Amino acid sequence: MRPGHRLSGGSMGEVYRVGELVVKTHPAVPEGLFEAEAAGLARLAEAGLRVPQVVWAGSCGIVMSYLRPGPDDPEGLAGLVAGLHACRGVHYGWEGQVFLGRFQLPSGTSADWGAHWSERRIFPLLQATSRQLGGVVEDVERALAEHEPLLEGPCLIHGDLWSGNVHMSEEGAAVLDPSVQWAERGVDLAMMQLFGGFSPRFWDAYRTSMPIPPALERSISYYQLYYLLVHVHFFGRSYVDAVRRAARACL
Repeated sequence: MRPGHRLSGGSMGEVYRVGELVVKTHPAVPEGLFEAEAAGLARLAEAGLRVPQVVWAGSCGIVMSYLRPGPDDPEGLAGLVAGLHACRGVHYGWEGQVFLGRFQLPSGTSADWGAHWSERRIFPLLQATSRQLGGVVEDVERALAEHEPLLEGPCLIHGDLWSGNVHMSEEGAAVLDPSVQWAERGVDLAMMQLFGGFSPRFWDAYRTSMPIPPALERSISYYQLYYLLVHVHFFGRSYVDAVRRAARACL
């Protein structure tokens, strides 16, 4: 059978539209990645976000409903993200499988955010990238030891919320490709600010619903380390200088 129309899927998947369905696959993924994506989309839907409906997910791919493109709606997107961050949890982490891109992270929950963030999120990435980072590993370790982020408590996050994982559909703003977990909301805000793509209209509407205190703004670089390290892992040393700058900005 010939594939349908190729859609943008980045480096983390091959995505095709086949009629009113979207088929996403990849020739080399860790076991459980697509099932974790399906579970994350289901949890976001429970939280009130607009997501594609999962038809099937298995080891070789995931099949979802096609969301027809619609007009830009930054205020609607801000309402969805603010509503997501208003979902409060008891512990940090996730009991199911957690992936950032194709990188698998440890599962499990904790009441201690600092330990959870260091041990289950940053250290696995440091181990995977230490050869590329060289002496920058020490900068990251110092940032982890010395920076004290504002703690607002566990909330539900998308986990990989860059502009490429936002889709404006006929029904309104929708989100794709999550890495759902309970975390500090600064983790989402950090990714959203890392590469841009979210307009002043979005930020004005989000801040109206959920103000961002200065202490949280000061932790953005601290949380961006997470995403920059995974970029070093997948895309190489071109991101090492950005890791160094983010680590030193935490101090």
